[in-house]
Amino acid sequence: MRVLLIEDDSVLGAAIRDQIHADGHSVDWVVRLDSANEALMAAAYDLVLLDLMLPDGLGIPFLKALRSRGDVTPVVILTALDQVSDRISGLNAGADDYMVKPFDLAELSARIGSVARRYHGNPNPIISLGPLIIDLAARSALLEGKAVILTAREWVLFEAFLQRPGQLLSKAQLEERLYSFDTDVDSNAIEVHVSRLRKKLGAKVIETERGLGYRLGRP
Repeated sequence: MRVLLIEDDSVLGAAIRDQIHADGHSVDWVVRLDSANEALMAAAYDLVLLDLMLPDGLGIPFLKALRSRGDVTPVVILTALDQVSDRISGLNAGADDYMVKPFDLAELSARIGSVARRYHGNPNPIISLGPLIIDLAARSALLEGKAVILTAREWVLFEAFLQRPGQLLSKAQLEERLYSFDTDVDSNAIEVHVSRLRKKLGAKVIETERGLGYRLGRP
């Protein structure tokens, strides 16, 4: 998952960024709304984390403008504004979730996963794929009843396929899911991750369309 974090508090922003990285996702962190607009025009994001009080403006008008131009990217508001009226305003503006600071970073991870699953049309975290049973919320997988251990990046890559069954995903699309703007990406990074997933989950779990990309298969 590729996340855009819009947060001007340097300490909190760094903590959130590190949490998202630890979960295996990529994150681009900006501290101003104008930078956020530039980032949204330059890349496709799976989720936006939005503070409401930024140096160059307020988050609610930004969110309303985002929705008015047809952008349906999931948005989770992160703010110190804790009144019921503030929550109502945020949700009515088009937010998918609303978290009040201070919050637990583990809960933030869970909320991100929950919103992402709803957005992709499958709120149920349990997925069956042949002999595989996957629990997206717990980040656990069983292959013929035996636990399979995946790294954080392997989970994120596998989730990309699970969220788009049957859809061909290009190498560039997968790189966007895994890496942020400031990350140097090895030319064969995706191939390496796919190879490891096949070794752990079955040779047929991901199919290759040579020269085009990859899609979810049946292990």
